[in-house]
Amino acid sequence: MDSHVAAPDAGPSCPGAGHEGLDRRRGSRNCPGVNAADKVIVSCALTGAVTTKKHCPAIPYTPAEIAEEARRAYEAGAAIVHIHARNDDGSPTWSKDTFARIMAETRQRCPVLINWSTGGAGPMTERVEHLALRPHIAALNMGSMNYAKWSEAKKQFAFNFVFANSFDDILAFARAMKEHGAKPEMECFDVGHTNSHRVLADLGLLEAPFHFSFIMGVLGGIPATARHLAFQAEQVPAGSRWKVIGISREQWPLAMAALSLGGDVRVGLEDNFYLPGGEMAKSNGDLVAAAADLVRLSGRSVASVDEVKQLLWPRGGSN
Repeated sequence: MDSHVAAPDAGPSCPGAGHEGLDRRRGSRNCPGVNAADKVIVSCALTGAVTTKKHCPAIPYTPAEIAEEARRAYEAGAAIVHIHARNDDGSPTWSKDTFARIMAETRQRCPVLINWSTGGAGPMTERVEHLALRPHIAALNMGSMNYAKWSEAKKQFAFNFVFANSFDDILAFARAMKEHGAKPEMECFDVGHTNSHRVLADLGLLEAPFHFSFIMGVLGGIPATARHLAFQAEQVPAGSRWKVIGISREQWPLAMAALSLGGDVRVGLEDNFYLPGGEMAKSNGDLVAAAADLVRLSGRSVASVDEVKQLLWPRGGSN
């Protein structure tokens, strides 16, 4: 999701290590084993915290439902699933016990890598407790913004609020992630968010290769165009992994742009309900399968879970 603090040296034999022979858009080309430039990490955001089954019947609520969607996403090609917890009625929760049940149910079904959400409503203290469960990855929102959706037809906001993420909170989340061994996925809604990673790097709170997500399509953030995506990709240190998160129907054209620029992609019912042809997805697996088809059409290949571990933790040490 910088003047520019370069990523720490990851060693000569690691994907994304060093700057020599590296196409900034595509990642490292001179590493044995996994070809970092060829491989695409497909992530899936399973449920979000706001939308309900009234919006899309496939939205999962319970730990078992979320785990089943994780399995479907994994079987379709996703190596990472991004998870918000919900109560059984669909309302959001930060209950550590609920996250634990989701983790247990998911691990019974598949070996997909788990990415906990930390962003949204609620005191920061509530939004870090579940990191003690040691997910592989945790989302880290990198800045504050006006967060809105405007209806041209109704001439009014569908929603409109300030999404507050102070540097104090960002640093506290980053320290908690480091303590519990979770790799920060830096979620960036604009260029300033992306460049703010310099502070975390300077404090030793990030380990190379850095992991960015560019969220596009939210009013108040960066516009959802291929040109703006390319500009975001230019901001990250060489050797970093980055992906695009396109909101609603912007998901598919932005996914294609990311693939051509050498980036990774995220799909899922948190971000978008619809397949490229316009029909509503019946599961997260449907969306991942469509993304995997785009990856193959781009001439690149979908990374397996083991390959993603090599790409994101080239020296080992993942949870």
